[in-house]
Amino acid sequence: MKRHIPPTDVLLILMGAPHESDQTTSVLRLVQAMLERGGRVQVWACGNATQLTQQSLGEVKPRNFADWGTSYPSTAVLVQEMLAAFPDQFYWYGCQFCSDDRGTQAHVPEVVMRGPSAFASNSAAAGKTLMVGVI
Repeated sequence: MKRHIPPTDVLLILMGAPHESDQTTSVLRLVQAMLERGGRVQVWACGNATQLTQQSLGEVKPRNFADWGTSYPSTAVLVQEMLAAFPDQFYWYGCQFCSDDRGTQAHVPEVVMRGPSAFASNSAAAGKTLMVGVI
């Protein structure tokens, strides 16, 4: 079945290990800033970045030893909250092959998993494409 991809201003391809740097935080802040300015954004999570939307991450991150009393939402919750706040502007896709290859199939329900062959239609629906990270 061919799925319609809504046109977007930007496609962000997010790749690589999600917690090796501030890359994920930077991408989420960039996405939020674009959305707040009325932009339409899609993220394609590939490689280990497919781990960002796992249900097993739960509601909050593990405690921060430097600030024991503060609670921070997990990346899965952050993605869910942005998808809910910008339903006609923001779309999060995950690479099904990368997810299956890493044993990370239990994503939050709002994330759309697509096969690598579908990437071309996501790319064609975007005005600009930006790749962040490495495999």
